[in-house]
Amino acid sequence: MKELNEILKTKADLPLSQASVINLFYTSNCIKDDLLLRLKPFDLSLEQFNVLRILRGQKGKTINLQDIQERMVSKMSNTTRLVDKLIKKKFVNRTICKSNRRKVEILITDIGLETLAEVDPLIDAAEKNITKKLTHEELTQLNTLLIKLRN
Repeated sequence: MKELNEILKTKADLPLSQASVINLFYTSNCIKDDLLLRLKPFDLSLEQFNVLRILRGQKGKTINLQDIQERMVSKMSNTTRLVDKLIKKKFVNRTICKSNRRKVEILITDIGLETLAEVDPLIDAAEKNITKKLTHEELTQLNTLLIKLRN
């Protein structure tokens, strides 16, 4: 806990549950900052990057906004706004479904796929760098514990 107290510039003995939650938030922000630094040259947010990866996973098939929202890592994201920004960047196309005019279908463009091809190695390297101090077993344990916290 000494390191966390130094970060927070406090000598207070934090309850273990509070220290753990603060540590999770602090670590999450450090990781986000690192990934955002890699995405900045491509003018992408983490949420936009997440949408592009979801769309690439469709393998050329369209997907609607609701299905994108369900697959998002950050459920609080405004999917419509994210898609609008990706359309302006020519990373995705939006079409109205012919059989149901209320349904909007989204498809990743070749430019979106090319951008992901450039970004992926940078994000992969960042993720490996972030986790390099942990063994395979520790990473497995960390994932197990994080799932346990969420459930």
